[in-house]
This record gives sequence, C-alpha cells and structure tokens, in this order.
Amino acid sequence: MARIIDVIDHVNVGTDELAYREPQQGGGDWRMGSQVIVNESQAAVFVRGGEVLDALGPGRHTLSTANLPILSGLIGLATSGRNPFTADLYFVNLKDLPQVGWGTNPPIIMETPGRGLGVVLLQSYGVIDIGIDDPIRFVKQYAVGRAQLRLNDIKDRIQTMLLGEISALLASSGAQSIPDANRLLNDLEGAMLARLNEKFAALGMRIKAFEANPFRAKEDVTLDEIRNYVTAEAYERYANERRFGIASDAARNQGAGGTLASAGLGLGLGQQMGALMGSLTQQQPQPAAQPPAAPAPANPQTKEEIQALIDSLDMQLATGKLTEAVYNRLVEKWQKRLDEMG
Repeated sequence: MARIIDVIDHVNVGTDELAYREPQQGGGDWRMGSQVIVNESQAAVFVRGGEVLDALGPGRHTLSTANLPILSGLIGLATSGRNPFTADLYFVNLKDLPQVGWGTNPPIIMETPGRGLGVVLLQSYGVIDIGIDDPIRFVKQYAVGRAQLRLNDIKDRIQTMLLGEISALLASSGAQSIPDANRLLNDLEGAMLARLNEKFAALGMRIKAFEANPFRAKEDVTLDEIRNYVTAEAYERYANERRFGIASDAARNQGAGGTLASAGLGLGLGQQMGALMGSLTQQQPQPAAQPPAAPAPANPQTKEEIQALIDSLDMQLATGKLTEAVYNRLVEKWQKRLDEMG
C-alpha cells in the first residue's frame, strides 16, 4: 500500500488556477487523523470513486467523522477510525479572477422587424470578474478526473453561457435597435447582473463585475451570414442590389461616388458599400466573361433602379453604416419618388 498522507496543503496557487488535485496522479491514501491545511480563499473537496463528498474551509483540519460525515459513512470505519482509505482531494481557488476577457464571436443576432434586412449582427467585447462560489458544485461540474483545472480549460464554456444569456435578455427586452441594445448593456453592468448570475450559480460560479463596450453592427458581413439570418424575401432584395449593379457601380466610380453618392450617401459611404458588395460577389460562382455592364445612371430614373437603391439603403442600415435618422430620411425621399411613378 502507498504511504499514507499525514499532512497536505497547496500553497503555490497559479494566477489562473481553479482546482488542483492532491496527489496529482490521483488516489491518495488517507486515514482519520491525517491533517489538511486549507489556506485563505481556498476550499478542499474530497472525491471518492468519482463522487464529490465533503468540503473543508480555511484552517488546519484533522480528519474525523465530525468534519467528513459523508465520507465516514462510506468507508465503514473500524479499529477506532484508524483504517486507511483512498480518495482524491481537490484544492479549489476561491479568489476572484479579474479582467477575464469576453467577446461576441459569433455575433449576437438582434431582430429588427420591418427595417433593413430584419436583423442586425451585434458585436461587442469587454471583461468580467469571475470566481467560484460553491466549491462542491464546481468540482462536480468541471474538476473531477482532472489533475489541474485552469481558466482556459472552461473559458469557452463561460463565453458561450455569457453570450447565450445576453442574447436571451436582448430578445426578452424587446430591443430592436442598437441604442436599445446598449441600454440593456448598461443595465447588465448594474441591477441585471443578478439575473445573469442565476445561470452561473448552476456551475458553482459567480460574476462579480461585468463591463462591456457599446454594441456595434458587424461590418463586412458575408453572403453566407446573411443567408443564415434573414428571410428569403429579405435575401432576395439583397441579391437585387447585385442584379441591378448599383453597389458595384459605386465601387467602379470611386471618383464620383456612383449612384449611392448621388442618392445623398456621400463619397466615402458609396465606396464602402461598393467594396462590401465586391467582396460578397467574389464568393458566388462567376459566369463566363461578358461585356462590361453599362454604368448605372448618376440619378436612378426607372422604378427598378429606385427600388434597388432603397434595398441598398436597407443593407446599409443593417450593417450599421447608416443611422436610423439618415435611413428614414433617404427612404422617405425615394419611396415618395417611387409612389409618384405609380
């Protein structure tokens, strides 16, 4: 039989360490009377046969039936409690881990019914202060069977839960614009942090502080991303932009800003839209070489040209390149022109 552990502690705690098993290879031999030294901001959790049992708080503990009631009942004490037993001991770091980075990858989807493409892909990033609140529950969730557990081992899980909760809160709040979403972020940094912590409590963890940069619309949205998140009707409207060549014409005529510039969007915005459409069209199968298309008129005249222009404004709103005020003004102008044409 391996040597019985008489005294054990864990003092060299890593800055990103969450749990550390003693002994590292597992299966330590103990007896009632062995001593466990638990430092401040630590807990020590016994695991036997994969089952999480008793926990010890800070202090110097002599193992007994009093402080290990569950484990004592399992091992069947004999000979005045001096018989050895095998178990794993996990030292759990209860210190807050500050400034843990998070970000929206993938982006958060916010629906905007009746405006633009019907959705906006939101991006943000920030930091949280996170820590372990319930060591027994945390060890059950993540530490059993591991020699050591560090933050990077579960960071993806934390990020997934965080973004899932923010998405759910956005949907339930009724937010339909970026300013609405940013007001929700401000709430998350205050009172709504308690709601976020309800989910993390199931992991034995807590979020002590939450900080986020304001939401912005994702730029350089790919064709595949659009297809995944919008209705077929909205996607067809978007495809019409390429069909009528308005955005690509803006890219070819950078000196004048093309049709988008003449619509009141300005030279820089017209070039950005042209560049975006150029990158999107490269992803689609290209037909055999054809004569270059005739340049679009500087000012749209036909109903088809005006409708395509309105659709392009929808895309600019969805990707955050237009404010709602500018979008509404331009759509009103061109929709009125379209209505006049019957």
